[in-house]
Amino acid sequence: MQRFGFPLVRCQGWFILLALGCSTHFAKARLNVVTLPGRDSVQLTIYNSVDLTMVKETRILTFRRGVNRLEFSWANTLIDPTSVEFRALTHADAVEVLDVSFPPRVTNTLEWRIQSEYSGEVEVEIRYFTSGITWSGDYVAEVASDEKRMDLNGFVRVNNQSGEDYENAQIRLVVGIIRLVEEISRLAQGSIFAGKRDTNTPERREAKNEMNKRFGEAIDSLAKSPREITKANFSEYFLYTVQGRDTIENGWSKRLLSFAGSGVPIKSYYKFEVERWGARVIRHYQFGNDPANQLGAAPLPDGEVRAFRVRSQDRLYSFQGSAPVKYIPVNEKAELELGDDPEIQVRPNLLNWQKTDLRFDQQGNVVGTTVKESWNLDIQNSKEIDVTVDIRRNFSGDW
Repeated sequence: MQRFGFPLVRCQGWFILLALGCSTHFAKARLNVVTLPGRDSVQLTIYNSVDLTMVKETRILTFRRGVNRLEFSWANTLIDPTSVEFRALTHADAVEVLDVSFPPRVTNTLEWRIQSEYSGEVEVEIRYFTSGITWSGDYVAEVASDEKRMDLNGFVRVNNQSGEDYENAQIRLVVGIIRLVEEISRLAQGSIFAGKRDTNTPERREAKNEMNKRFGEAIDSLAKSPREITKANFSEYFLYTVQGRDTIENGWSKRLLSFAGSGVPIKSYYKFEVERWGARVIRHYQFGNDPANQLGAAPLPDGEVRAFRVRSQDRLYSFQGSAPVKYIPVNEKAELELGDDPEIQVRPNLLNWQKTDLRFDQQGNVVGTTVKESWNLDIQNSKEIDVTVDIRRNFSGDW
């Protein structure tokens, strides 16, 4: 028995085989194999509203004139195979995808047949959706000793459990909810075609391809103006590009700097309200996400703020507290509730209580009174700076 061998190159968690020529003999076709280079570039667009990431990667492939075959495998990854798309970025008028098929008796693999009228190197893009990549935002506020300004640094923490490594990747985040993404997510999970056993039915692929097309158009329109709020599909969303590139390895979580704001004006004040917080005095910081406050280049995504205050000239810090923040659009204010501060004390003291003007009904029952109370508030500030305290008292009845 004669055996034919051919190289199969593993590229970052999945395999691609480029079989060149249009021979009808399997062995002869398989001998024409080109060794693929690594990714030329990769871009991850990650959503915080659903577990969904769009991957766009480019590679330089060498085609021969005629029919070329490409195999794509997604074994051991969370790639959605029905979302995989291929297109030529250069010589696009000479390169055409004839068809895509899922080979029989071969699991986790699809095959493109590509007709090329051009012989040579072609830059191609492969795009698909994957799950398992998530992100969250967090912020560090370094507040000046007088609590009038702060340096605010924003970070993005990317967690990759997709089964795939992405080297030197450009990270883009979508802040907000796109209704289209919810539809794609349901397709990826198979819920729309839950009644069908075969998840690769023509109906499913056609619906997914239409979703991919609409989604790609939405992302491309965002990329043209990445610093603007865009409204579409009754949802508000924003495309945020993290500066630089980084390697996001499978099984790792990485923290990336997204922006740094210096000298941001803040309003520091304290609130006292027995009915909400008991005897505690709660520290608050307020700042605006706008150019006048050294911010406003982009909305700030959901996350958690950890605030520190400079206490000495050698920049000794004290932890002020942490607070979750919701999506902060441009030109809107954010208020941080950072917890109680024992250096500020408010003690209400009841000095006098008097009930007068008793009113009776015909049966002699009391139906109303006037109650007069006199209170004294002792406020103690143990800080080295002046503070503003918002004191609120609530009483039952009409007053």
